[in-house]
Order: sequence, then C-alpha cells, then structure tokens
Amino acid sequence: MLDSRLTRLANVLVNYSTRVQPEDRVLIEAIEVDMSMVKELVKAAQQAGGHPFVNLRDRTVQRQLLLGGTAEQFRAEAEIDRYQMEKMDAVIIIEGGHNINELADVPEEQMKLAATFASQVRQVRLHKKWVYLRYPHPAMAQLANTSTEAFEQFYFDVCTMDYARMAKAMQPLKELMEQTDRVKIIGPGTELAFSIKGIPAVLCAGDKNVPDGEVFTAPVRDSVNGVITFNAPSPYQGFTFEHVRLEFAQGKIVQATANDTKRLTDILNTDEGARYIGEFALGVNPYIREPMRDILFDEKIDGSFHFTPGQCYDAASNGNNSTIHWDMVSIQRPEYGGGEIWFDDRLIRKDGRFVLAELEALNPEALK
Repeated sequence: MLDSRLTRLANVLVNYSTRVQPEDRVLIEAIEVDMSMVKELVKAAQQAGGHPFVNLRDRTVQRQLLLGGTAEQFRAEAEIDRYQMEKMDAVIIIEGGHNINELADVPEEQMKLAATFASQVRQVRLHKKWVYLRYPHPAMAQLANTSTEAFEQFYFDVCTMDYARMAKAMQPLKELMEQTDRVKIIGPGTELAFSIKGIPAVLCAGDKNVPDGEVFTAPVRDSVNGVITFNAPSPYQGFTFEHVRLEFAQGKIVQATANDTKRLTDILNTDEGARYIGEFALGVNPYIREPMRDILFDEKIDGSFHFTPGQCYDAASNGNNSTIHWDMVSIQRPEYGGGEIWFDDRLIRKDGRFVLAELEALNPEALK
C-alpha cells in the first residue's frame, strides 16, 4: 500500500519548495530512493502541469566511476549534466543511501578532480527553483540512535512542518542580520569575531532544503579572526570529522586540527578559497535537536550555528570562490556547553535561545 506520507511530502516539494508551474521542466534526481517516492514526485509534478524528467543514481556505481575516472570523463559528464540542468526550470534532488561512508576510500585526488567539474553543474542549479533532501533509511535511523519506525515518523514530521509559519518568524532575524556589522561568537574552545556588514541575509524555510530552518549570510571575506571549535561531527567527502578546530587570521584558516588532521588539511588546500569562509548561519528547526552525521539535518539543529569553509552563495556573496562548501556545525545549548552570539555588542542568543523580544518567535516552543 502507498504510504500517504510520501504523497504529502511530494506535494510539499513540488507545490511549496519548487513552486512548479504549468509547462515547467522538472528534473528529479533520485539517489538510492524507493521507486514509490519517485513515482509520487512524478505524479505531483504532472498534476501541477509540469514535465518531469528523472535521473536514477546509485552511490556504489558512483564510487566505481570515481575510482577509475579520468579528467576527460569527469569533464564530459559535467558538460552533459550542465546541458540538461540548463534546460530545466525546477530541480528536486532526493538522496537516500545505505552507507553514508560509501565514498570513504575514494582517493582524495579523484574526489577533487570530480568536484572541480561538478561545481559547474551546481552553479547552474543554484539559479533554478531547486530543493534538496535526504530520504529516510535504516542507516539514518542508526545514526540518529533510534528505531527505524521512530525515525521515519520524525523525518516526515520535520519535512512537512509549517514552513510558511517559520518563514514569517525568521523575517526579523533576517532584517537584524542585514543591519549588523560586527559579530562575536563565544563558547567552549571558541572566541571568534568577524563582520557581516553589507552582505544580504537569506531565510531558508523549506524552499531550498528539506528539512530546513536557517538564516544565513557570509562574513566579509578578510574579517574573520580568532578560533572556533566545532562540537558536532562533520561528515565530508565520505569521512566523518570530529573535534574540528580552526584558527583564523584576516579571514584565512591558518591552522586546523581534527581526528584526521592530514585529511582535513588536504581538503582545505584544495584551492585558495577553501581556507576562507563562504557562509555563516543560525539553525532554528525545533524538531532537530541532536546531530546525526547528516549535514542536511545537522545544520538546522535548534540552538546551533554553522560556519562554512569554501564557496559562498550568490544570494549572500562575499566574493569567495572554491570547489569546497563544507558546513561545520556547533551547538550552543547548555547540554553542549552553551555559548553566546553578539551582534554589534548586543547579545542576541545565549545558550541556544534568542533573548531579544523580536526574535523570541524563533525559539522552539514558538515554532512547534
């Protein structure tokens, strides 16, 4: 029997997130996803008057392509994917997977080579109506330390919540960020200062990622100084990094350590922009409380912020360019050691809770 939650989710993705209109060409990228979900997305796109196109992909096949791939192959693949992407009006990427570490043993140089060409396709997609989400799987339930059934219910609750209500509550934070010059972040192992003056802030409430729940901007590229220690695990390129610590001087990461410092350093040496920050964001989703080694969820954790080495977004550009975009998360709720965020010498969030009256609607009890 068809799970009605799939139909509801498909309707959110098609009618709210990507706002599919009659005659829109809709690309559905499905990576190790149940065919029932893919069919519901196709059906929802057709009912909206759109023309769906489907790519089915598999991580184990991708691994083999990466292991033996050449620059010419990756270039040709990117050209084909870019051509297809340019023809689309909306893009829905839904990614499942039995093993989040499927690509862990692909050599770093192969990952970098493929990423260099793939970034061209991503840049085209960012100018479309697009949304990205993960698909529930027992492996995700294991990462969340819960049963498969409980995780599925959590997943559908968080992915189909009232995002329009969240968007309204985010508006004062967006406005405040756009009026702010100096930001200071304090916490265990963290004392960081930077400017966000003149850079737009963007609210994210289900129209680009699902689940969602963040407001992001970017630091002025050369303004970041100090040290930050991340207390959430950080999966990237098939490996989960722990205890990442970064030191900054005039915007640049000048020292970095983690549970695999060499691997971390290699990623930060990918290109010049990889050692500068492309995004600063506050996470506010009331249903997401604990890290589960899935960045799409973890970057939205209630009471968290993330700081992103690498490529900035066009919507909040600080001019930093890189093939890397790595969202690193720190949680500031009391059980994670607490912390403070200050805007222009004004405390706006303490121990994960907003303390300004105009921002209280973003605290968890107000959003649920």
